[in-house]
Amino acid sequence: MPDKQPAFSPLPALRGSLIAALIAVTAPAYAEDAPTDARWVSDSLSTYVRSGPTDGHRIVGTLKSGQRVSLVTTQGNYSQVRGQSGDLVWILNSDLQAVPGQNERLPMLDQKVADLSAQLKTIDDGWKTRVQGMQETLDSRKALIDELETRNKGLNEQLEQVQSNLRDTQARLGDENKQVMMRYMVYGGSIAGAGLLAGLILPALSRGRKRNDRWF
Repeated sequence: MPDKQPAFSPLPALRGSLIAALIAVTAPAYAEDAPTDARWVSDSLSTYVRSGPTDGHRIVGTLKSGQRVSLVTTQGNYSQVRGQSGDLVWILNSDLQAVPGQNERLPMLDQKVADLSAQLKTIDDGWKTRVQGMQETLDSRKALIDELETRNKGLNEQLEQVQSNLRDTQARLGDENKQVMMRYMVYGGSIAGAGLLAGLILPALSRGRKRNDRWF
């Protein structure tokens, strides 16, 4: 008659969707590093172990979910394993898995999460630094553009003032040229008038002297 079956052990809870995803990613790599005969009791349940490789053999105890055992041999649907106590027992093949249990993986996954969080923080800090640097560069360029625009505005105002002064100077030069021309014309007219007058007076004087010479 079979022995009385002990109560099942409760399953450990998963720590969020991130840890579940990391389990799927890291479990194969962890299994590659483990010895080829390493096995773990399935996380899906706590299982009974028997004294032989059939359902007819008596139950001799249980293995906890996620407990590590060493595979000795396989026969039919059962595998003979050596537990941590050194006892040889038989367990269903379906109750074994080639990856560590959750209790063994969770510390590794917690460390993985911490490492990823640190990497994300480093990336975030790096981007913040780069964005701050780019913002400072944009601010400095904007300040330089504002300064150049101010200088350009001042130069334009100076140019307009110079052009205005040049127009005033050209206008004064035009007036002075007109005055000089008028002076030349008056001076020339005066010379011409004096020459004409001299041309009229001198002959008359010459004729008067000739008449006076006849009386003596």
